[in-house]
Amino acid sequence: KAMSLVAGMCAGADSIQDMSILRHGAMGKAFAHCYAPSTLGSFLRQFTFGHVRQLDAVASRFLAALAEQTPLLAGIDDLALVDLDDTIVEVHGHGKQGASFGYTGVRGLNASAATVTAPGGAPVIARTRLRKGSAGSARGASRIVADALRTVRRLRSAGATGMVLLRADSAYFGRPTVLAVVKAGAKVSITVRQNTLVQRANALGPSCPVHSEEPL
Repeated sequence: KAMSLVAGMCAGADSIQDMSILRHGAMGKAFAHCYAPSTLGSFLRQFTFGHVRQLDAVASRFLAALAEQTPLLAGIDDLALVDLDDTIVEVHGHGKQGASFGYTGVRGLNASAATVTAPGGAPVIARTRLRKGSAGSARGASRIVADALRTVRRLRSAGATGMVLLRADSAYFGRPTVLAVVKAGAKVSITVRQNTLVQRANALGPSCPVHSEEPL
């Protein structure tokens, strides 16, 4: 059933109803058994967070194996840029599990994604999370950051010394996200919110410890 879902997405399906594409044309020649969309939907609803973590591990290993066979992320040993962001995926129906109104005012689910970019290639999705629609952008960010940076280590050579830089907007400004990056040995570039502390530091100028080149 998992492979049916993957095949359906490769064929252009972006919803459970679209999975009926596997029952059209000559798809029966390629697959020994094609499941009804409702069956696949029931299968997905049985997933626990543990199942999601298992699929995360499979996706990470698949990406690493693919990068060994093709210059997917050429130059990643010299520089790896990891970008973190989220978006609202609109859904319909009041019974949709986890659907609610988020920061866009649209009923949907909150999808978070971390992408990796190297000098010699286009961005590649390293990790994803699907949360309830009302989830804040930074919810669970420390975990997806740690997972994404772990994937980057898999993609780089053992002796790679080039910089790994995580970039995010002010929605992720906070201790958990920054600490996850530091623990992974990477650099961080996050837009700082103009809160009272930051405004006070800017007013003090270079004399403020925040502006100092010495470690805090």
